[in-house]
Amino acid sequence: MSKVVDREAVRQAIEKLPLFSSAALQLLQVISDPDHELEDVIKIVKFDSALTMRVLKAVNSPVYGLVKEVTSIDRALSYLGERMVVSIAVQENTGQLFSKPLEGYQSEPGGLWRHDLFTAIASREVARYANGNFDLDLAFTGGLLHDIGKSVFATFWKDASLEALGQIEQGIVSDYLMAEQDLAGLDHTEVGYEMARHWQLPESLQAVILHHHHPAEAIECMQPLVYAVHVGDIVSMMAGCDTGSDGLKYQLDPGYQEFFNLSPNVLAEIVLNSEEEFSKAEASLVS
Repeated sequence: MSKVVDREAVRQAIEKLPLFSSAALQLLQVISDPDHELEDVIKIVKFDSALTMRVLKAVNSPVYGLVKEVTSIDRALSYLGERMVVSIAVQENTGQLFSKPLEGYQSEPGGLWRHDLFTAIASREVARYANGNFDLDLAFTGGLLHDIGKSVFATFWKDASLEALGQIEQGIVSDYLMAEQDLAGLDHTEVGYEMARHWQLPESLQAVILHHHHPAEAIECMQPLVYAVHVGDIVSMMAGCDTGSDGLKYQLDPGYQEFFNLSPNVLAEIVLNSEEEFSKAEASLVS
């Protein structure tokens, strides 16, 4: 028997979520503007004392091995780069959502954060091989938030999750997203999209969250970004950094070839580079 998730209960859970701080929201707005400059990011961080403290703590962590302590935000950003500052801001604002175990996916506490951080790094690596101009840090930010819907959806999904795996094994549905739709009447991408709207995130990030499994459904101007995260997500799962029972149970859309030059050798290199940067990023972001 199909188990339909109560949409109203999901909506209420989303409405109860605390909003992003104004600094974090400003930061995501700035990053989503391709014409922004590093100075714009520095200004936002400087006016948020909690963010400043976290950024300085990260840059002075042993993983960077700096001889002299960094005490200025300008220098910290030159070492860390925009993407690490965005990671810190997102973690600061959604830490509890990212760190809790995903009941419906049999995932360990912190599994969602690890998967999203790896996907962010891999999406940025994929973006390097774009056919046209590409904002690498926006690909990173999209990857960081792409699966946020699971943090709310998982609780409602736990009773149907085993049945989903059975459906995939029997060939009733072709991937995990279809199983979610079939059994719950909605899926983690829709929930994530509603969360992104609740938080008033930039439209480009909303598109990534909603379409990352079916990038061809995004509007044309957003497709390169959504495809970058789509491939980054698969790379993360290939590297064994998934969110549990749904790992590698999604289809790769070959449409990415229109936007990126990714040979098998390049993909192997992306996996290796991502693993290396992930270890470093994870170590410096430990609270």
